[in-house]
Order: sequence, then C-alpha cells, then structure tokens
Amino acid sequence: MKRTRIAQALALVGLVSPSLAQTTPPTGEAKLEKVVITGSSIKRLKDEGALPVQIISRSEMERQGIASTEQLIASLNINGNGLDNLAGNADVVDGAARGNNGATSANLRGQGSNATLVLLNGRRVASHGLNGGTVDLNQIPFAAIERVEVLKDGASAIYGTDAIGGVINFILRTRFEGLVMNAMVDIPQDKGGEIYGADITTGFGDLDRQGFNFLASLSVRDHKILRGDQRDFVNTYQPDRGVAPDTRGTPIATAFAISTLYSALSRDNLNNTGRGTGPADFADPTLRVNGINVLDLPGQAGCGSVDGMSPYEEKLWATAASKYGCAWDTGRAAVIQQPVKNTNLVSRLTFRAGEHQIAAEAVLGKSESAKSFSNNQISSSTVTTTTLPNGTRVPNPFYNLAYPSSGSSYNEVFNKLVAAFPALEANRGQPIAFRWRCMPCGPREIETETDTARFLLGADGPLPFLPEWEYRVGLNRATSKSSSVVGTGYHYHQKFADLLNNGTLNPFSLTQTPQALQALDAISAKGVTLYGGKYTMTQADASVSGPLFKLPGGMAMAAFGLDKRTEEYKFDGDQRPNANTVDALIFNVPFDNALATAGTLKRDIKAVYGEIALPVFKGFEAVGAVRQDDYTGFGKSTNPKLTLRYTPFEELLLRGSYSTGFRVPTFKQAQDPITESQYTGADLTDPAKCPSRAVSTTPGCEAIRPLVLFGGKPELEPEEAKMTSAGVVIQPSKDLVASLDWWKVRREGTILSYGITTILNNYQYFPDNLRRDASGNLVAVDTRWVNAGESITEGLDLSLRGSTMWADARWTAGFDVSYLLEKRSRPLKSAPMGPSEIGVFTRSGDLGIRWKHTASLTRTAGDWTATISQTFRDGYKDYTLPGVANGTVKPANWQPNVESYSVFNLSVGYTGFKNLTLTAGIKNLLGDDPPFSVTYDTNTGAGSSWEPRVADPRGRSFTLRLEYKFF
Repeated sequence: MKRTRIAQALALVGLVSPSLAQTTPPTGEAKLEKVVITGSSIKRLKDEGALPVQIISRSEMERQGIASTEQLIASLNINGNGLDNLAGNADVVDGAARGNNGATSANLRGQGSNATLVLLNGRRVASHGLNGGTVDLNQIPFAAIERVEVLKDGASAIYGTDAIGGVINFILRTRFEGLVMNAMVDIPQDKGGEIYGADITTGFGDLDRQGFNFLASLSVRDHKILRGDQRDFVNTYQPDRGVAPDTRGTPIATAFAISTLYSALSRDNLNNTGRGTGPADFADPTLRVNGINVLDLPGQAGCGSVDGMSPYEEKLWATAASKYGCAWDTGRAAVIQQPVKNTNLVSRLTFRAGEHQIAAEAVLGKSESAKSFSNNQISSSTVTTTTLPNGTRVPNPFYNLAYPSSGSSYNEVFNKLVAAFPALEANRGQPIAFRWRCMPCGPREIETETDTARFLLGADGPLPFLPEWEYRVGLNRATSKSSSVVGTGYHYHQKFADLLNNGTLNPFSLTQTPQALQALDAISAKGVTLYGGKYTMTQADASVSGPLFKLPGGMAMAAFGLDKRTEEYKFDGDQRPNANTVDALIFNVPFDNALATAGTLKRDIKAVYGEIALPVFKGFEAVGAVRQDDYTGFGKSTNPKLTLRYTPFEELLLRGSYSTGFRVPTFKQAQDPITESQYTGADLTDPAKCPSRAVSTTPGCEAIRPLVLFGGKPELEPEEAKMTSAGVVIQPSKDLVASLDWWKVRREGTILSYGITTILNNYQYFPDNLRRDASGNLVAVDTRWVNAGESITEGLDLSLRGSTMWADARWTAGFDVSYLLEKRSRPLKSAPMGPSEIGVFTRSGDLGIRWKHTASLTRTAGDWTATISQTFRDGYKDYTLPGVANGTVKPANWQPNVESYSVFNLSVGYTGFKNLTLTAGIKNLLGDDPPFSVTYDTNTGAGSSWEPRVADPRGRSFTLRLEYKFF
C-alpha cells in the first residue's frame, strides 16, 4: 500500500525541486533586500540562511483553497496529530482542556501545542484566556497574512520558552495601497461543515514617496456545525469490525439494580435490605445480570427499533453481566466539527523618517463558538453527597434516583421484566433505578466568546552613531479574554431529580407530556456563566545587528538583544451570588470552580541574548547564539545554539545545528488549587498488596476507591530539551532543488499528568504519588502534573521542488515528506524506555504517524493557473477493544490496522478580468471518507469509527474565492 501511494505521489509531481522557499527568492524580488528570517536575529539576505525554514506565501494558500489557520496547520507534514483541532476537541471537554472550547492549536514535531511557539510579525501573542498556556490560532487574522514562516528546528536560544518543537511566524501585510475585497466559500458536497468568509483591505500612502502608509483589514470567517449523523462513515455500531458503543445510557432507559435502594431489580429483598446486583439469568442461574433494557428482552421489539440504539456488545467490552443491555450511538450524536465564527481587525500606521521607520499596529479579534455535544446521561447514584464550590458537602440529588410506581410507564416496563424474570414479581411496586439519555433535554451546549487584542509600537533603522548597525525596538501588549456560558441541555440538579422521582419525566418513553416539557424548560440553566479567564502579556524588546570584522569568508555579523515581559493570568469559576447553595447546583456542568485562581497570577521574565555569524572561510559559516532567561519562580535558564553551514560548491549546501531548549510550566500547571474527588470508575486494587490486580477475597485484593488529587504543583521544574539536526541541500540548476534533513528532539522532565490507572500500573516509579493512612491502606492517589522522565522523537524531512517551461506553460512541482525514525518515552528517568510509539494508537497525546507527505503540480499559462495536490497520511495499528484483546471474541471483519488516508485537491485560477480574480477548486476530489478506526470517544474527544486527529470529516467540498480590486 505504502509503495503504491509513494508511486502515485511521484507520478503526480513529475519534477522535483526545493521545499526550501527561503533559498530561492521569487522572481523579481530585490536580491539585496535584508530581512530577519525566523530563527535568527541577524538581518541578512534571504538566501543566506542555514536553518530549515518553510515559507508559505499568500498566493500559495489561496491556490490550495486554504480558508483558515487550522487548515493551513493541518496541511503541514511536520505538524503532529494530536487533539489540537476543532474536530478533535468536539466532544466533552473540561478541566485542564477547557480552553479547547472552539480553539485550535499548532503542534510541530508532535511535541505538543504548548511546545510550539507562535509569533505574529516576529513577536509573541497572548495564550488563550481559558487555559493560559496555549495560543489559540483563531486570534491570527488569517485574511491579513502575507506569508507564514515555519522554522523546523528548536529556537529557545533566540525566543526563549516554548520553542522546542519549532516556531510558526505569521507575517502580516505591512504596507498596502488601494481597496480590495475578498469573498470565499467552502461548501461540502454533503450538508454540514460549510465555511464562509469575507474580508476587505484598504490602504493609502506611499511609504517611499510620502513617508507614511496606513493599512486596515477587516475579515470574518464562519465555520458551520458538522454533526455526526450528517456523515455516513460515522457509525459506532459495527460489531463485525470490532467497534460498538460502551454506554447503556439510552433514549429508552436501562433498568439497574443499585446497592443502596430496594428497587424493582433487587435480588436480596427478603429482609428488605435492598441489596444485590440484579436477578439471576433465567437461562443461566450462575450469571447475574444488571443494566436491563426491556427492548432487548426475549420477545420484545429489540434495541434497534429506536433510532440510534443498538444491542450492547458485552463480548466486545468483556462485561458478560450486560447481556440484556442496549447501547446508544454516541458517534452519530456527537458534533464532529465545532461551529466557530472569527472576526478580526488589523490596522497599521507606518511612518518613515529618513532611514528610520516607526510603526503602530493594532490587531483585534473575536472568536465565538457554540460547542454542542451529546445529551446528558442520567444515572441513579449510590453516592450520598456532592460538593458545593466552597467545599461544603450536601446531599446528592441523584442519590437513589428512581422512577416511581405511580409513573405512567411503570406497569408496562415492570410487566416486561417479570415476563423474563418471574421472581421479580415480589418487587412489584418498588421504584425502578435507571440510566437514561435525556433526549428531551436537548444536546449539551457551551457558548464561548474570546476577545483578543494586541497593540504594538515599534521602530527600526540604522544606529545614529554606527550606521552600519541596525536597531529594532518594540513595545507590545497582548490580551486574550474568554468567557464560557451554559447553553442548552443543562438543568438545575435538585429540581431535575424531583421531576424524575415524582414521575413527571418519563425515562422509559420517547415522548413526554406537554406538562413535562414545560416543567423541564422551566429548570433550564441556559445563560449561566461557567467560567472566564484573562491572559495578558506586556513586552518590551530591543535588539541591534550589524557587521563586526572581516574574515576570509566574508564579514562577521552579530546581533544582541534584551527582552522584558510580564505575563498575567486570572481564571474565575462560578461567580453567582448563590453559587454555594443546593439550589444553584446544575447537573453535570463543568464549572471547574475548584480551579479558580486566587486573584491574578503574575510572573516577570527578563532575557538577554546574542548571536554571531562567522564566515570562517569561503563557503563555510558558523553561527552561534545564546540566550539567558530569568523567570519569576523558576530562576535562570541559559540555552545555546550552534549552526554550521558549508557550501563546498555552488550546487551543494551542507548544514547542521545543535541547541538546547526549555519550557516553563504554565500558570495552571504550577499554581492551580488542589482538588480532591472520589474515584468512581472500574474497581481497583492496591498494586503493592495485590500482584494479580484482580478484585477478589484474597487479603489485599479487595476493591478500593481512593481519593484522586489533581491541580497545580508549585515545585514543578521547567522542561529541558536537546535538539539536533543535519541536512543537505542540492541545487543542480536554478529551477531544481532538493533537500534532506535529519532531526532529533530529546526532552527531559516533560510536564505530564498521568491518570490513576497509569500510576497504579507503574506504582514502583511513583511512590510519592500514593498516599496511605497509618495502617498502610491506600487512601489517595496524586495525579497532579509531574516532571516525567524522557521522550525521544527522531525523523527525516525530504523536500523537492522544480520548475520548467513545457508546451507554452510553466510547470512547477513539489514533494515534501516527513518520516519518523523513532518515537519513545518513559514515565520517569528511572524507568526503562517504553516500546516504539510510531504507528501505534494512543488514547491521548500525539499519534506517531510514520510517513506523511504532500505533493503538488501547478501549470501556469497566461491568465490561467491550475494546481493538483495530494495530502497523504500513513496508517497505524488500531486500538483494540477489551473483548478482542482477551480473546473472548474475534469479529468477522476485524482489521488490526487503520488504513492510510490520502486526499487529492484541484484548483483553477483566472486573472484575465480587469479588477477581478477568480479561484475555484475541489477539495477531496475523489470523495474519500476517513479510514475506519475502532476509536471510541469515551468523552475524551469526538471520533467514533474514525480518527479526528488524522482526517477531515467534511468530505468532498467545493471552493470559490473572488478578489475584486476597486483601485
């Protein structure tokens, strides 16, 4: 399969040449223009750089029909495959990931979004107001982008923290004259996921002749919602292929026996103890079953009689006691692409005074998302209390929740249970405990609005007393303020319980009475503010660069700089005056009150850096850089970088680099309050006392339900990294260039949070995380952030581009490959290195896709331009459900591997009109669906029967872009 795909790509390309756009300036560009290239502070000619920097121009993005920053990042081979996009973050998200409501991030080299530095015109932007640690790409004014520079190398020696995976620098237009309007649409063939956009840009003043230029750009992008039931490939119920929903919360409720209530399914009721796990199976008296849906009982209509429901596949999930359960297809119910609307305004005023240039810039943005996901699941609870925001324990409204005998459907449901289990007749009149998917509640929705602003005042030019040297200074203030509000699907807890306990709401029916619907609407929590956050960064920077002395290879150049910034972050939980009352409780809403910060958190960063380029002899240059950062609370970090560049002859370039990097903990990782919650998952045992880990009556193997601790950890240290690369660039002619780069990132002390199961499975490495009482009993597990052991990621980047004239047209082709050689990690430095993570499914983090490539072929003749391109992502070993893993069942059509994903795109542009430019295209030309995967969301992200970290769920779509120049 892989060889076939490679052959397709090479056939598509036809010609090969460089992806290193920085080594070949566009035709007509001023060859002697000196600029600052991302990854260096030294101003130099554009073709002199030695680092692997990929440059994507505005025209290239327009030809490809790229409509958003997220689509641009997804097209980069070196971007990882984590839950960083709108599709991957479309389901239930709270806690540490709350900032992903409507947000999207970059993830270079698979190192994580918080290890990728995002710049705007070479300077930092604010992190998202809710998470305080990751940049939301929605704040980037996409319509005003002139080009994007992607540094595929670590750059802490130049930029400080976060630049481990690489740097993405969005360069905006800096001068413009005229009035231009753009409009675009990206319409999928099947309904859902449409994208609409419009922008207008105006500018006046000639900077060279008049000494000033003013530019303003206003843009709007509207991404419409895409639901799971709008795409045929989303089908969680495919047991013959090894996937089925793991939920018995269904639109027709499932009856349960619970240990704290004498209910309709109680088995041991002779002494009115009300205890037991359910009746004996009428066919197998040795088997106890629980979670019975009357639709699945013999002689009944069957689970599939209700849209979205299916039999619960107890063999796949290795839970035999669930044999009479029904499941609900959460994949179809999920929103697989969030609706997001972005509005951005950019204005820039530039003055020229002699050789000096002064600029004032304002970038404003608003991002609005209405993130909706599956309807609430209601379960009878055995937990007696719940906690108010102030820590007070109060009665749990859902404790012993049950449908009463007075309910309109009680006799119908109970009679069906008795028909299958005659012994239950003794329980007639007892309430029915249940689990129910509340369809009349409506899908849950969280509305998030984020306002971003960046104001910059900068200047550059020659130093007054040293004209060969140039200075660059700036004062920058950036903010991101976010607020999330409860939408539909959430209701006040106690009043909700009352409607169920008194039979007003009927969980065993698809329809509700008008009175029930009116009562449900009256207790809606819509409009309540969940939480809000604000991140502020104030930065002042100054740098100088220029020649030092002459060496045999040319003039030695240097740059020196200072950087001072202050970062502030505040997160608010529930601000209602009555928040600490039972009446204010809202069922299942992710308030995160316990993680509200104690006022505004603040830290100062002072940095000094220097860089020197030494052309030792003709064709050989060594560049050294070093930066020292001093962080409040973390102390100093010094990071060097050495880059070598050797050109033995004009057609060959050899290059290499070594650097160290670091990343400080985010505000939340270091300073979140500590929260405690009772573990409520599957039964656990104390690993130190029970080697088998199986729950039994053996001393030490009793089931435990410890407290789970989470929150910030002030004693966290910064992560450290070492980055190495080496490469070769071959350019046999001006129209043909090839490059091959090897790279390696080794991170130590990576800041991670391990779940309770992972900690217990590796308990020997986490002794300090297990809290015991005086008797040695395990009472709590600390799952807070830790400086984990080590990770190693290594790979190759191949890049080819070429151009030639043939048949009265210019043909340009490109081929770019990212190939992973190694990806491994260990939880602590004392632990052994784990197995390879390349091509293996992981529930969280980044999928280690072995081979990724993009290929393109463009034909330009007169006013016409046509481009065909391909994006390819390699397959990988799929997740395996428990019943398949333990050999209980082997699905008839089981495939252990996820197939590769390949998409072809076509676009055509015409510039022959006087003021109008048209570009039309087809994305996913062949209409390929995402490859099947047994990935199941389990409330960690969308993706049921497909993988949102790899594929675009929108399918074939049609794009049209119009640009009209008024003057």
